[in-house]
Amino acid sequence: MKLLIARPMTAAVEARARAEFDVEIRSSTLPMSPDEMRRALAEFDVVVPTLGDQFSATIFSEVPQPRCKLLANFGVGYNHIDVAAAQTAGIHVTNTPGAVTDATADIAMILLLSTARRAGEGERLVRSGNWQGWHPTQMLGHHVTGKRVGVVGMGRIGQAIAWRCHFGFGMDVAYQSRTPKEVEFPAENIPDLKELAAAVDFLVLAVPGGAQTRHLINAPVLEAMKPTGILINIARGEVVDESSLIAALQSGQIAGAGLDVYEFEPTVPQALRDMENVTILPHLGTATEEVRTDMGHIALDNVAAFVAGRSLPNPV
Repeated sequence: MKLLIARPMTAAVEARARAEFDVEIRSSTLPMSPDEMRRALAEFDVVVPTLGDQFSATIFSEVPQPRCKLLANFGVGYNHIDVAAAQTAGIHVTNTPGAVTDATADIAMILLLSTARRAGEGERLVRSGNWQGWHPTQMLGHHVTGKRVGVVGMGRIGQAIAWRCHFGFGMDVAYQSRTPKEVEFPAENIPDLKELAAAVDFLVLAVPGGAQTRHLINAPVLEAMKPTGILINIARGEVVDESSLIAALQSGQIAGAGLDVYEFEPTVPQALRDMENVTILPHLGTATEEVRTDMGHIALDNVAAFVAGRSLPNPV
């Protein structure tokens, strides 16, 4: 069994992969090119792709008899893989749920707090050398404790965010989800997205990417938000219509945004980079040594199960 890992991994994951499998690990940190993806399907039994590796229906159609029988995705999100086309080609797809939950929820809270309290703007002020000292009306932001948060998508990550908001900051929780959820804190299910947007101070996105959620947050939803409302996105960039978000921010329709992901990542529009009321991070959601190692081990657990002929632990 030949294994291809699409990106460099943590030392622990690479050591395990080399010890257990006949593995090739790409040295590039950039997404795979179409030629590389075609080679991966044709020459390897298992591939560990990740975000940005666009295994589309076109790529699968260009390798009509693939050697590859498993795409063991590194990451919980797999919207870069056309799963239906993979299955039609006889290729299984797995992912790495669970490991990412807490780290991603932590990033959501960093964005929420930083945007509300203008932390990024304040840091830039201090670094510039232009800070003239404290005064009673300096950089007044938005209070967080006791406010109302709306979570769009109440899966593992959404619940972890809501838990932090409620128990950490005494926030009132509302949410939208495909089905009502039983959770360990008070939470109101508001099925209509515009109604939810209008009812909360912070709107946090925690839905999967893909065609069903593309531009879920559009101009009408942004128009429904309060002028003091803040949007937080730790989901996928394409969940937000970026041009509508920029317009809403520039017009003062909403107060701010905290973003870890972008519609055309890694491209971030200059307009977003220029606005002081926008906190922007370079897709840090799972970026800790421990979490990335756990994700790698889960991906390799899926590979090991496939090689041994066992049931796959994390099929999608």
